[in-house]
Amino acid sequence: MRRWLAAVSITMVSVLGLAACGGDGGGQTAQTPAAEGGGKQQVEVFSWWTGPGEADGLQAMKKIFEEKNPNYTFFDAAVAGGSGDKAKALLQSKLQASTPPDTFQGHAGAELQGYIKAGNLEDLTPLYDELKLKDVFPEQLVEQISVDGKIYSVPVNIHRSNVLWFNPAVLKEAGVAGAPKTIEEFVAALEKVKAKGKIPLSIGSEWTVTHLLESVLLGTLGADAYNALFKPGADWNSPQVTTALQSFAKIMEYAGDPQDDWQPAAKQVADGEAAFNIMGDWAYGYFHNPPEGGLGKTSKTDFDWAPSPGTEGTYLWLSDSFTLPKGAKNREGATAWLKVAASKEGQDAFNPKKGSIPARKDADQSLYTDYLADALKDWSSNKLAGSIQHGVAVNQPWLAAINEAVGLFIGTKDVKALQQALADAATANAQ
Repeated sequence: MRRWLAAVSITMVSVLGLAACGGDGGGQTAQTPAAEGGGKQQVEVFSWWTGPGEADGLQAMKKIFEEKNPNYTFFDAAVAGGSGDKAKALLQSKLQASTPPDTFQGHAGAELQGYIKAGNLEDLTPLYDELKLKDVFPEQLVEQISVDGKIYSVPVNIHRSNVLWFNPAVLKEAGVAGAPKTIEEFVAALEKVKAKGKIPLSIGSEWTVTHLLESVLLGTLGADAYNALFKPGADWNSPQVTTALQSFAKIMEYAGDPQDDWQPAAKQVADGEAAFNIMGDWAYGYFHNPPEGGLGKTSKTDFDWAPSPGTEGTYLWLSDSFTLPKGAKNREGATAWLKVAASKEGQDAFNPKKGSIPARKDADQSLYTDYLADALKDWSSNKLAGSIQHGVAVNQPWLAAINEAVGLFIGTKDVKALQQALADAATANAQ
């Protein structure tokens, strides 16, 4: 029955996803890119970057790509939905049908393991050698995206998951002196905001709750114990995890009505309707970018940031990357796109708009100001922990099990059942 439901779910998502696909294809769907007039060939780039900030960054790279490659035209096959859940479901159906896009976005780390084991991806090590990318990407990042000595994706950025976004005016009104540094201080601040009649904590769709959970786990356990959860033999039934989940449940008591996705939840903070939101630093681009591509808000006045409670000194990281699927219709065009995504020019055009920092070590640091300057500094000095929701720490089946457990918890509020479900997911999927 579960397998049948999963198949139905994928089919339905595929239908919905096709309706959501954007692009420059002259009315074609994302599944049927074709050559344009004049002999230009389309390069189908599959992602989930459709919202303000992220779409702006993608368009900035598109411009560079088409300038450098006049024989190609960029075909935007983006599927709406934060964190890429809908896009990944549609992508899986395309891969199973042997109709892959020319290149697709994936999170660096464990998320790509399923595609690699299934033989869906080409080895990009020769491209790394050609472009000398091992010299410009951090060693730890290259290790994370390597499997058995081979590299299967090109990272375009580094994101931070554990960011607490807050509205300074709402905190001041509630008598909260500043960003809470511990879980206990966070709960106390949420209570003060609630007493003033504002939303203490804004949340989006279900995946944003898993995103919140990973920050609470990290803030309670610390970096070493958090990272140990994803190694074989990890004890998800430990008293320390129980404490973390109890804190998570308490924090969720202060959450407002779930919004459709992360953007409307973040907007509640920027508009002064809510005090706090825990979201990745892609929210910075949304807050900061001009109104035509963002909210046009002023940092330190309309919004501010800090590491999520209890996580100062640790960078909960993820990286967006692009791949080369086996059987891509336009392999040469896809390779040309990967070269732009890997380039200093491409990353410096993309990341300031996206609200992320470059994967390359040689990027123009003068472009990264305000929040992004803080992120660059912390990336080079903090301990590192891998994101759950965004594919670094767990593979896709494990994440699906975690999201299922979180979804049930939202309805039941049963901490014991949540912990057992998380323990069962780790037992079934840890490698």
